[in-house]
Amino acid sequence: MAHIFANMTPAPPFHDPARVGTLFYPNAGAIAAEAAKAGLRPAENDERRTLLLLIDMQIDFCHESGALYVPGAEEDIRRLLAFLYAHAESISHITCSLDSHYPLQIFHPAWWVDDDGNHPEPLTLITEQDVELGTWKPVRNVEWSRSYVRKLGQLAKKTLVIWPYHVPIGGIGSALDPELWSGVFWHSIARGYQPTLLTKGSIPETEHYSIVRPEVSVDESGHGDLSHDFLEILDSYEAIFVAGEAETHCVLETVGDLVELLGNDRDRLSRIHVLRDCMSPVAHPTIDFHTMAVRQFEQWQALGLNLIDSTAPPTILT
Repeated sequence: MAHIFANMTPAPPFHDPARVGTLFYPNAGAIAAEAAKAGLRPAENDERRTLLLLIDMQIDFCHESGALYVPGAEEDIRRLLAFLYAHAESISHITCSLDSHYPLQIFHPAWWVDDDGNHPEPLTLITEQDVELGTWKPVRNVEWSRSYVRKLGQLAKKTLVIWPYHVPIGGIGSALDPELWSGVFWHSIARGYQPTLLTKGSIPETEHYSIVRPEVSVDESGHGDLSHDFLEILDSYEAIFVAGEAETHCVLETVGDLVELLGNDRDRLSRIHVLRDCMSPVAHPTIDFHTMAVRQFEQWQALGLNLIDSTAPPTILT
């Protein structure tokens, strides 16, 4: 048996955990200089390739003043960065997903109205019955919107939730937390590779929690069911570590799609390691999303998926 992570590296001098959750302008030149001094071997020379997959760790989700703050996200990032820096020479590549939305999307308030023309408040649930009774009416793409809510039920997806306007394309809320961005930038230069940034969520007619595919396929958009860019990434790594926000939505749905795509194959699923202390649940006033997510992760764990803490990475066969 051999540890996945052969070497431990110190955090670079610029790293300040206290800055997580705050807005500042990272000094890219200084970060690059520190990366050059780190003396890490190029990632292309790795005999065993390891992917760190970061899901939607953006300002709107990870800062208390963000539009859709996930309580606990700052500590998740601090633990994640400690993990990243300690094992920098054993992580071959970082892929970050970026939730990316336009103002008018099916899960934003402006898409729906009641009889008085009022838009739903954030965290409102819109069910098939609500649409049939006219409690909530779509103001655009009417036929699609009605069928969309029905399809969510048919596909056993989550009930449509109206979210506050968040991660706007081009807006500050869509950026990675600056301290996390600094770590990704440093690692890229220190190990000599381009990080992968995958955007999702820009199809107005559907939710898109998972990196892999939207909640409901919108064929006419030109987007297929699956993100082929992401699927091509998977098979080139012996180990995949997953962290992000929120545990209950984008992380959960992404991992669920991976389980399905890997065909419930225990050997293939054993490559995936979910860092359970580097993700937190969405807080909803009436729905216990966290308990539902934990049960689902435990079911996947029984199939071979690994649930671990960032402070205790596992061992694997050489």
